[in-house]
Amino acid sequence: MKKFLIIFSAALFSLPIAAQEGVSGQTSAPSFTWFSKEIPLKANKEFQFLAYYINQAVTSNMYPKNDLLKGQVVGRLFGSNTSRTSNQLTSAYLEQRLIPFIIYQPHLFNGKAILRMSFEIDWTWGDVSYGTGGNFGSAFSADQVNLQTQNIEIELNPVPRLYINLGLQRLFDTPYNPYRTMVDKMLTTGYRLMYFGSDGVGVNARYDWDFARLRAGYYKLYENYIQKNDDVSLFELIGEKDISRAWKAGGSVYYMPDRASGQGGISVFGQGLNSSWARQMGTYQFRYGAAKYKADIAWLGAFFGRNTEHWLDEWQLNGFVNVNIGRSDTATVENPSTKDWKKATDIFGFAANLRGSYRYGQTLNDCVSLDLLYASGDANGLKDGKFNGVITGNYYGGPGAIPVGTGSYLVLPHSNVVNRYTPAVADISNMGYGMAFAAVNVSKSFIPNRLNGKIGGVFAASPITPVGGGNIIGSEINGNLCYNFGPYMSVELHAAKMFLGNFYDSNQNTYSSAVNGWEADHTTPEGVEVNEDGLPNARPTSPWTAFLVFKWLLF
Repeated sequence: MKKFLIIFSAALFSLPIAAQEGVSGQTSAPSFTWFSKEIPLKANKEFQFLAYYINQAVTSNMYPKNDLLKGQVVGRLFGSNTSRTSNQLTSAYLEQRLIPFIIYQPHLFNGKAILRMSFEIDWTWGDVSYGTGGNFGSAFSADQVNLQTQNIEIELNPVPRLYINLGLQRLFDTPYNPYRTMVDKMLTTGYRLMYFGSDGVGVNARYDWDFARLRAGYYKLYENYIQKNDDVSLFELIGEKDISRAWKAGGSVYYMPDRASGQGGISVFGQGLNSSWARQMGTYQFRYGAAKYKADIAWLGAFFGRNTEHWLDEWQLNGFVNVNIGRSDTATVENPSTKDWKKATDIFGFAANLRGSYRYGQTLNDCVSLDLLYASGDANGLKDGKFNGVITGNYYGGPGAIPVGTGSYLVLPHSNVVNRYTPAVADISNMGYGMAFAAVNVSKSFIPNRLNGKIGGVFAASPITPVGGGNIIGSEINGNLCYNFGPYMSVELHAAKMFLGNFYDSNQNTYSSAVNGWEADHTTPEGVEVNEDGLPNARPTSPWTAFLVFKWLLF
């Protein structure tokens, strides 16, 4: 599943490449007169192989009602992916994933050209065998064709400080190179992958000064007919300046012309504003029906950070403000070129985030953090010709934005995922209702850099009230223990419990609510009381999860 691999693949590439550059800077082996001959250095390899391996045993009260969804399940809990909770049924399964990476840096170009390739192989233990398709392949006899391509891209360095990345690559909404930056920094800089966090094909050019960095890019999110202007593209300009030793500030402009009118995307779900994929990912679906549409959307944002690596002193602070503006037009004729397009919707939404952390001990795991997020919502949908909610990459990717850096497990998603990605709020737009979110996390290294622990609390509310419901999305308590056997090899125990709020009382005596999931299947979930008409009269069961995970970053 892309959301999890996106975060950890950034770490995979950053560490070994940095180490490789350090070796290549040495031109000869040191000479020691007390030895009979010089000590040779290890040869600088042109090929590097790295891998991220994870095994986890999961138990929870969440499951998909659709029998076909035994493999990958992506999207909002209680959404159209049929993910539900139960107070009678308990899910228990084991998952496994390997993400191999191959890096080729030929001596012929003296470090000026690098080829990177990454793939994904994952499954639920005992699912299927002798078949074809991703996210499967560990039933008895195995022999599944299941290799999935993540990235195949080259990085060119024609002149000092200038880097060009070309091909299928990471598309992240931070100013840093995802292949040379640690995971934690990617989750505390720029927009923290809350707007764009996936893979995309395209080209970008990046220039790094001593105290500033700038990147411009073009990505083709979907190519329809090559002879027509019916594609989805994304243009990017993002930069950051070091204000002082501790403080940094930056800004960005993203622009997306969407001319695909909902075509393409994930399988039969489609993509874009009018797609059923939007509803599955917990964004707002622009219900244009059979009408064709075209949209122009821009994102204007600014961000800042203080002590982003948390190394200079005890305090870390970062935040952003991002505004999405645009419009969409519709046409109802088969060939829209024969009829003028009519403006359907003006788009204006925003989100703001502020995060602070205090390190009270000697390691980066000895800290207390507070994470605040607000996303605007829309009270009346498209009735007034305006949409005031947030637009993210989740309209176009599966997922296309991953808010996994808050410390939440169930309200917002977490990164320990292989095949099942079903948080209560999968997109910060929260179905167009918006969201006010707060998370407090306290972590401690009981044995420095060996045994770490964390407890966290989360609260979320909706600025807009759904029909028949309230504003409280819910609260969450979570925690984990992590033991590190050695460098990047660990075993971890995680647990979380969410308490659903009155947001999920929406239309509780009918089957008309998309909030609580009853709209999708018109059946009463297990354990929910019904009235004399056989209709549900209570909110869904609150979700919980626990999992034991083994991780190993090989390099």
